[in-house]
Amino acid sequence: MSHKLNEIELTEFLLTESIDEVNKLIQFIHPADILIAIRQYEGVKLDLFKKLSPNIIADIIDDADDDEKYDLLSIHEDVMQKKIIHEMSSDELVDLLEAVTEDEAKNIMIKLDKEDVAEVTELLTYPPDSAGGIMAKEFVSIKENMTIGETLHYLQKETPDVDNAYYIYVVDENALLKGVISLRDIVINSFNVKISDIMNDNAMSIPVDMDKEEVGHIFEKYGYLTMPVVNEFMQILGIVTSDDVMEILSDEHTEDLYRLAGIKEDEKVTGSLKSAVKSRLPWLFVNLLTAILAAATVSLFEGTIQKVVALATFMPIVAGMGGNAGTQTLTIIIRSIALGEVTAKNSLKILLKEFGVGLFTGIAMGIAVAFLGYLWEKNIVFGVVIGLSMVLNMVAATISGFAVPVILRKLNIDPALASAVFVTTVTDVLGFFFFLGLATLFLPYLI
Repeated sequence: MSHKLNEIELTEFLLTESIDEVNKLIQFIHPADILIAIRQYEGVKLDLFKKLSPNIIADIIDDADDDEKYDLLSIHEDVMQKKIIHEMSSDELVDLLEAVTEDEAKNIMIKLDKEDVAEVTELLTYPPDSAGGIMAKEFVSIKENMTIGETLHYLQKETPDVDNAYYIYVVDENALLKGVISLRDIVINSFNVKISDIMNDNAMSIPVDMDKEEVGHIFEKYGYLTMPVVNEFMQILGIVTSDDVMEILSDEHTEDLYRLAGIKEDEKVTGSLKSAVKSRLPWLFVNLLTAILAAATVSLFEGTIQKVVALATFMPIVAGMGGNAGTQTLTIIIRSIALGEVTAKNSLKILLKEFGVGLFTGIAMGIAVAFLGYLWEKNIVFGVVIGLSMVLNMVAATISGFAVPVILRKLNIDPALASAVFVTTVTDVLGFFFFLGLATLFLPYLI
């Protein structure tokens, strides 16, 4: 049987094959693929789970979206639910509990054993957007005075219950982090060698209160598979794994993308009409207000437009090009802010660079549009007016593309949420003002 099955083939496999055959081949099928098949199946979804082991079902639930996790768990009998929950790691349980109602959470908690209750209760005390809120309690640590032989004997007993034993953390008698050692180093050394002699005593760790997005950027920078989470005394509280970090970064990128477009990050293409309208309408009203402001600016120069009708033809060009330039700068700056690349020390340098970008691109575009304006009206002053307007608006666009998100961040407002509206307003209003204002100033030469 091929392991590359589409949703229909996978559904047929789960429904018709024997339990032995399913258990034999299910290891070659990713839980995410099974989840897709379950979502597409229009029959009784429980039928697709009947031949799956609790640990596979736990992985499927962990891959599911927050709003479907509990639904996938609750279709099982209580006895099976308890087995599934037992297979979930502490961070997976926290994700599940944070996605359900209070009553549903209580229903889950009563199915946990005492040890799991203690771990989950501790994790729930940390803010969800902190390192403590995303860490798992399942990790392997060893004492620095142990030998390789003692360590191997210990690992044979402990690692079967730990999914992410990529690194072994070394602690002292007070559970303080002293170093880290890889499985490779343990395997290649003699049994009588002490862990303290071969460990890396420069183990990087994450403060328990660090923001999860900052945690994600550390993983991006260093490429670790896991990292220990410590308290102020350097005691290991848990670990953060790369799969959780990938999800965090993906959510962050999606959130920034949606917010730049004025859409809530939880909107889905398969969502309801009501939720889509509710998500988009508020920001459309905000955009309407900014459009009215731009229209009001144009209305100040109605007399000029009436005398030189060609101005109305070129107005969208100036405003539109400014909007494009502002969006380019805005996108780069918001991403750089998220990565921590924009600091107080380099802000002025970045601003001057963006000013230069606006000036030189503005001059290039200004020359092009000035030539076009001259050909259009056979009036060199008209070309100069529109060309100069383009330069001024491109410079204003790049400056606002930098300044707006930086200012919003200082005001503790998410730059991705509101920057695009303000930058668009600046480029539209100033674009019209520069163009029509200069045209009014040189009106005698345009008529």
